[in-house]
Amino acid sequence: MLKLNQVHHIAIICTDYQKSKHFYSEVLGLKIVREVYREARNSYKLDLEVGNRYQIELFSFPDPAPRSSRPEAAGLRHLAFEVDALDEAVFELTEQGVEVEPIRVDELTGKRFTFFTDPDGLPLELYEQ
Repeated sequence: MLKLNQVHHIAIICTDYQKSKHFYSEVLGLKIVREVYREARNSYKLDLEVGNRYQIELFSFPDPAPRSSRPEAAGLRHLAFEVDALDEAVFELTEQGVEVEPIRVDELTGKRFTFFTDPDGLPLELYEQ
């Protein structure tokens, strides 16, 4: 049987590279590992570090197709980040002008979580440890 070790990276295509770069690095506080401009594709690739474990690749492409619907479209439903203190994380996001949904409780685990979106409307989740 195939043995997968962990998620290596998550790739996100954005419509406004500078806005998304600011959101992921400044608002969410992800560390920039590397930024490359790929002239042949007229595209940026930004590698972001999440808690020394996973990497998000942020791409820019000219005129990417929009997401078909939210959140129940086929494909990636949302991207979830684990946090130690959900109330503190929500406060920090709202201080940066990010709209955050009301905190809910996962009926299966009893853990608290909430959703918000990135600049392109990609659903993001904060899940309390």
